[in-house]
Amino acid sequence: MRLLSTASLLAAALLVGCSHAEGPSPASATPTAAAAPRDPAADFEIVRTVLQDPRCQNCHPAADHPLQTDRSLTHVMNVQRGPDGHGLPGAHCATCHGKANLPDSYGTHQPPGVATDWHLPPPDMKMVFVDRSSKDLCEQLKDPQRNGHKDMAALIQHVSSDPLVLWGWAPGFGRKPVAVPHADFVAAFTRWANAGGPCPAEGPRTASRLDGATGGSAR
Repeated sequence: MRLLSTASLLAAALLVGCSHAEGPSPASATPTAAAAPRDPAADFEIVRTVLQDPRCQNCHPAADHPLQTDRSLTHVMNVQRGPDGHGLPGAHCATCHGKANLPDSYGTHQPPGVATDWHLPPPDMKMVFVDRSSKDLCEQLKDPQRNGHKDMAALIQHVSSDPLVLWGWAPGFGRKPVAVPHADFVAAFTRWANAGGPCPAEGPRTASRLDGATGGSAR
């Protein structure tokens, strides 16, 4: 009986000792891998994708007429850039483009609108997005002599809050918004800018529109 009692006490002591055993200290836990640094070239590729989306590039053509539709076709009615980017006398952009998109009930192929004013860049600073390589687009974007005299901080502010930029994500009935979410675009633009705005190596130009075709509603 004494042997059984002694064995029971020993077993109990062992159980108590095990129940209070210390687990691994936080320092001994397997460290998680640090997040990989962002690649500025990959961030600029996101920026390029947005700038060469039809909603953006349609008002950044090389020629002096805007483009329209998801296919970036030449604007109907011989619409022209004009001396200040707002159209020719008697055919200003504001003649058709009001201060807001028309209601969905109006249907497709209606002229879109924006709270500020509808326009292209002026002829002396065209800011061309169509058919530009990533390298050319990048260098142009950073050049104050070609980007509207903006530094990086002003560019970030522009893509973050300018109503005409924001329109690309709310383009009205019958139009596809920019595919990249606006927040992702601004985040990528900001990271790229904060990294010094490095430009990618020269690469093939992006085929982004059908030359010479027409039809559809603006942008």
